[in-house]
Amino acid sequence: MDFLDIRILDIVDIVLVAFLLYYLYNLVKGTVAINILVGIIIVYAIYVFTELLEMELLSKILGGFLGVGMFALVVVFQPEIRKFLLMLGSTNFNARRRFLKNFKFSGNDRILKMNVDGIMAACKKMSSTNTGALIVLQRNNSLDFVKNTGDEMNLEVNQPIIESVFFKNSPLHDGAMIIEENRITATRVILPVSNDRKIPLRFGLRHRAAVGITEKTDAVCLVVSEENGTISYLKDGNFVLFENTDELMKILKKDLS
Repeated sequence: MDFLDIRILDIVDIVLVAFLLYYLYNLVKGTVAINILVGIIIVYAIYVFTELLEMELLSKILGGFLGVGMFALVVVFQPEIRKFLLMLGSTNFNARRRFLKNFKFSGNDRILKMNVDGIMAACKKMSSTNTGALIVLQRNNSLDFVKNTGDEMNLEVNQPIIESVFFKNSPLHDGAMIIEENRITATRVILPVSNDRKIPLRFGLRHRAAVGITEKTDAVCLVVSEENGTISYLKDGNFVLFENTDELMKILKKDLS
């Protein structure tokens, strides 16, 4: 192909495809779906390689798998596809504007909105009084499937509110608190409990619930032990080690950015 024959439309085509791939990556980044997407890309690359080598049997098997993989993508991305199609067909231009704002070139807006200092201050205060707490901080994955088990809220995050929710005589203290950006969106939430036998016996249901939700989603959890006041931080189904609350603050801000 002669590079001199490249048209302006070809350049526009390449740029649009690049933006489409970037936005697709941004949509699934940090979710379980990214692993499925990467797997399908790897299988497709192997399929192209076998086609070039004329390995007919293997290429037919991989081709059939890719056909099923496309259906899997539709199932995995069903909520996003539905939202996108509704936005395209909507006459509400404000809804389109809000949708397009989701495609950001940087994830730093979330950390600027979330009152991490207030959350950590509340955890330290509850730690000093051995007040049990379980706080789930949403990142990319939706937590609607667990929010429905609790009480819906819409409160701005600050230290006094968090402490009042987990106060021992409060009717809301039992269960988990869900925080999205800088809003408390649910309390008394029931989380899926992990059955991992590797979790030390000294950890109770709060910690097992925190492990469970961080195994199933990309959310992170802060747990304050009612027995000894210890603050634990969980991510990807694992306990994250830290030396002091200042180091935990840095880790938390990095993970939320």
